Amino acid sequence: MRPFSIMLIAGEPSGDRLGADLVRALRGALLELELDSSPHVQPLRTALPPEFFGAGGPAMREAGVEIVTDLTPYATIGLFDALRRLPLYHRAFTTLRAEARRRQPDLVIGIDSGGFNLRFAKALRQYLRKRHDWFHPWRPVLVQYVSPQVWASRPGRAHEMEENLDLLLSILPFEPDWFARHAPRLTVRYVGHPLVDRWANPAPAPRTETRQNAPRLALLPGSRPDEIRRHGPLLAGAWSRLKQRWPDAQARCAVPHPALADLLRQQAWPDEIPVQIGPARPVLEWADLALTKSGTITLECALADLPAVVFYKTAPPTWWIGRQIVHVRHLAMPNLLANRTVYPELIQNDATPDRLAATVADLWENRTRRSEIRAALAEIRKQLGPPGASLRAARLLALCLRNKPSALPIEPPLATAATASTLRAAA
Repeated sequence: MRPFSIMLIAGEPSGDRLGADLVRALRGALLELELDSSPHVQPLRTALPPEFFGAGGPAMREAGVEIVTDLTPYATIGLFDALRRLPLYHRAFTTLRAEARRRQPDLVIGIDSGGFNLRFAKALRQYLRKRHDWFHPWRPVLVQYVSPQVWASRPGRAHEMEENLDLLLSILPFEPDWFARHAPRLTVRYVGHPLVDRWANPAPAPRTETRQNAPRLALLPGSRPDEIRRHGPLLAGAWSRLKQRWPDAQARCAVPHPALADLLRQQAWPDEIPVQIGPARPVLEWADLALTKSGTITLECALADLPAVVFYKTAPPTWWIGRQIVHVRHLAMPNLLANRTVYPELIQNDATPDRLAATVADLWENRTRRSEIRAALAEIRKQLGPPGASLRAARLLALCLRNKPSALPIEPPLATAATASTLRAAA
């Protein structure tokens, strides 16, 4: 007998934080689980604490995960940005695959980073199918935590997920219904959004804008080096225009890692804008408006009850390919959940310093519009589920381990607050 062995793979800073939250919850859920009530005559594991290892960053390391490789400083988005780091990803993939075979974990959890993690699950599944006999008893539960956005582009990937995963833990309310129609053999459980747990008050009190002449701006360029390179000069240019308009304006920036702050300062970053390293929450709570790149951070703005202007720029070839395969009208998740434009979006060629500055100015000078945005944000927050997403995910994973070899959780999924009709209307 040995303790449970759990492998986690997170390739981005946001996934690193999700993984850390999950590990803390899972450690407690496994200790709570009454293993001696399992269907097995002899208990398969001892009461020793579970062992965690895999790919992650500083947050997962602090949570007690043995980090085999750290991909978080090299996170990219889009095919052409990823191609430049293909050798690094290949080495990490090979290392993690070898560690999985050597340690034979009971549970393998891919956290976000769908491009990497779905390939890893497929490689493990192929390896296991070739060794399906009594002499090779290793049968890990393969889980993806946070679905890739297959409902937005390349829906055929749902069939690959159906073939290679035992369980998908969903954090968006419309996904279970979508997968029920497109990949009915895949077990999907909606657990709610983990971001809700990071905000002590998921329904914040109405904001009081203390500065009437000029806003306090949160500038959020991203969490990947390629985003910093593209968005840093864009935000600096927009700030120079806004500063001309409002000499009393203030701004703060947030990035997750010191290396990103250093990279940002290399992009002719204005000296008067402090760069905070770590979670964005203090900057969001301080600000009156946000100028933010698209992504998970837009949901944090929604949880902070903060009006925002959303932008994004990527490599031109990546943008061209994306236009051919993406089938939803909005990029910002609050807009997608609301099925309308809550946050103005300026994407690719529309994302210029002049356009960003003008959109921020229009929003600041239109108090009625900001009130409408906040009313919409209150409805969006309701769709993100109640607090406790990480704990619900952990308890489902503990049940997977208890129920092996069937591996399927027996708890019903969290009641969803929206259905796939949201996506059909948005497409």
